[in-house]
Amino acid sequence: MRGFLVATVMFGAVSAAQAADLPVLRGGFTDGYSGGRVSWQGFYVGGQGSWGSQRSAVPGIGDLQFFTAPAGVAPYVYGTPPSTANSLNGGYGAFFGYNSQFEDVVIGIEGNYIHDGFRGTTSALVVNPGTPALAQSVTYSSETMKLSDFGSVRLRGGYMMGCFLPYLFVGAGFGDQTVDRFVSVSPPPASVADSKSKLVYGYTAGIGFDVALTGGLFARAEYEYKRVTSNLESIVNTARVGLGYKF
Repeated sequence: MRGFLVATVMFGAVSAAQAADLPVLRGGFTDGYSGGRVSWQGFYVGGQGSWGSQRSAVPGIGDLQFFTAPAGVAPYVYGTPPSTANSLNGGYGAFFGYNSQFEDVVIGIEGNYIHDGFRGTTSALVVNPGTPALAQSVTYSSETMKLSDFGSVRLRGGYMMGCFLPYLFVGAGFGDQTVDRFVSVSPPPASVADSKSKLVYGYTAGIGFDVALTGGLFARAEYEYKRVTSNLESIVNTARVGLGYKF
C-alpha cells in the first residue's frame, strides 16, 4: 500500500511539471478572451460603420437672387438662409494599417476611409402678400452642403491592457465637398440653380479601443473629430464601430 502511494505522488509531480511547460499556462496563448498575452504586431484590415453630425459654413446666395417681379406682381422679397448647414447621417468605410509593438506600447500608421453622405440644407421662404392691385409673390432660396467621402492617414498610439488596446490618433486627409444652391420665384414660376464641387483637406483626431476576439479577429469602437479647413469650413463628429483582422 505504501509503495502504491509513493508511486502515485511521484506520477502527480511529473504530470504537474509537464503541465507547467504548456504554452497556455505560460501566457503564450493569444486568443483574445483567454487572458493570455495578445500580440498587436503586424498588418491589419477591416470594415466600419459610423453615425455622426456635420456643421458646415455655406457661401451665401445673393448672386442668384436677381429676379425682378413683372408688372402686376408684388416685388420679390428675398430671404437670407442661415450661414451654417447641419445634418445627421450614418456611413460606412474601411481601414488598414500596420502596428509596431514594444512591450505593452503599440504605435502604428493607418489609412482610413469613410463614406458619410452628409447633406445639410439651409433655406429661406418669403411671401409678399401684395395689395389689391398687386398679386402675392413668393421667393425660396436654399443652400445644400454635401460632404460624402473622406480619406485620412492616421498615426496611432496605444497601451495594451489584456485583450484591450485603448488608443489615441491624429491625422490628415482629404475629401469631396459639394455645394448646391437654388433660388425660385413666383409668379410667374422661374428658378436658377448652381452646383460646385471641390477637393478639400483637413485634419482628424480621436480616441478609441480595439479588443482581440479570437485568432486575428478584433472589434473596434472609436470617436472621431474631423475638421475641413480648406474652402468652406466643416466640422464633423462621428462615433464608429468596426471589425478587423490582424495578419
